[in-house]
Amino acid sequence: MEIPPKSPDGSERSPPSKELVTSNTASTLCISSRSESVWTSASRSKWDIYHKPVIVVSVGAAVFLFGIVIISLSCIQSDNKKVYKMCGPAFLSLGLMLLVCGLVWIPIIRKKQNQRQKSQFLQTLRAFFFNR
Repeated sequence: MEIPPKSPDGSERSPPSKELVTSNTASTLCISSRSESVWTSASRSKWDIYHKPVIVVSVGAAVFLFGIVIISLSCIQSDNKKVYKMCGPAFLSLGLMLLVCGLVWIPIIRKKQNQRQKSQFLQTLRAFFFNR
């Protein structure tokens, strides 16, 4: 068991407490957040909002079509038929997965945009009524 050190004058006092560092968690969370801040009202173009799902849909459609071409090659060509029959369904499934993920992503972004607009509207109303 440790005995706290005595002060130089001989009286027993508790050791000096270290100061607690206070932080502004609200501002820290807002700054470090990857999502857009509600406080910024900079309008973004449609391409800035939807470019990722559009790219995923485009790549998915290209891979899906490539899978269709490979499967059709397995029907036409007789040599390397096993390779075409193995790779074709793999490209089909990968392309279909990317295509569906991109198509589902678009309504999610739309819903998120609507919620953000409602949130900004409610915050302006709250600021109007409570900051008088």
